Amino acid sequence: MHHSLGLNEYQALAARTDKTRAKGNGFDLPVLGLVGEVGSLLSELKKKQRDSAAYVSYENTVLEELGDALWYLAIIADHATIKLAVIANETTTDGTEVYFAALQPQHALPLNSPTVKFEKTLLRLAAATGALSSFIVEGDPPDPTRLRVELTRTFKLLVEAANEAAVTLEAAARQNLAKAEDRWPSERVFPPLFDADYDPHEQLPRKLEIEIYERDAGGGKSFVLQRCNGIFIGDRLTDNIMRPDDYRFHDVFHYAYAAILGWSPVIRALFKVKRKSQAQVDEGQDGARAGLIEEGVATYVFGIAKEFDFFHNDNPGDLSFTFLKNVRQFVRGYEVDQAPLWLWEEAILQGNHAFRFLRENRRGLVKLDIEGRSLTIEELPK
Repeated sequence: MHHSLGLNEYQALAARTDKTRAKGNGFDLPVLGLVGEVGSLLSELKKKQRDSAAYVSYENTVLEELGDALWYLAIIADHATIKLAVIANETTTDGTEVYFAALQPQHALPLNSPTVKFEKTLLRLAAATGALSSFIVEGDPPDPTRLRVELTRTFKLLVEAANEAAVTLEAAARQNLAKAEDRWPSERVFPPLFDADYDPHEQLPRKLEIEIYERDAGGGKSFVLQRCNGIFIGDRLTDNIMRPDDYRFHDVFHYAYAAILGWSPVIRALFKVKRKSQAQVDEGQDGARAGLIEEGVATYVFGIAKEFDFFHNDNPGDLSFTFLKNVRQFVRGYEVDQAPLWLWEEAILQGNHAFRFLRENRRGLVKLDIEGRSLTIEELPK
């Protein structure tokens, strides 16, 4: 059973994932973020009112958006060196801890449908965040007293909104912390490999070296060949698109998924290491449908990466949270949906690094170290 989460405790944990200090003047980004999250809450309410029972993720989305709004509020206060407990309790100035449980001692029943009262509270909350945005417009360092008043007003409305949505702000806070840990962990610990308990002949090869190079097919066309231990593997790949974009090298993404995530139905099939000792796993995790899902992931990631120069200027922590969530959404129901978002990002970044190398050099030696969770690429002698 969880201990009751304190507001100052939450604020300190939230601040560990704060990436906004390095940009802007310290208030711009978190204030804009808070305005955006309240706008998202209103958007979710509109969808629920419009689509009614057809919109099934409403409650979970409201909880997530409330948590995100709380995070930005906590960060704004942190930048101003104001304890979140001070904002919640106007009678104290020393920051004595206040617990989330004390804010909503009588939690309502689960929400069945949006209420007019909830809508009006969200509109008041939007107005309050609009008042906070005036600090950006004015440009000068905010007056501490005025800022505290506006933050207190906004926080009270956030609690009121949570009451009317029939959720606890503590639940929203805990979910928000778990979400941040999923994306920006305090410590990067690799989860166990999915096939760790299987016999070696049913495991992804722990170390691999694959030669990848391009050949002229004549008529202005080219294809890609792959060779491992002197044996040609896979098919001769072309771009399969009207305007060539080097998708023929995309197998390097599958190698990255295998190396970093420890997951790749495509590579399992290619190297004949399906987990046939477990019929359900063989069919459900390593079968044709799983392979098609992985190809869908690779195609989606490629399409996004192409818009951003294949993430040439991105480092760990830079990729869009929404993008990574969408990637993981592809694999819901498969074992790899347990992989944290930061690990997905690592696989995507390393795969795109190797892809950029192949685009530039047209050939390369890809090295997988699955136990070390790494994929590297180097020059392949001609």
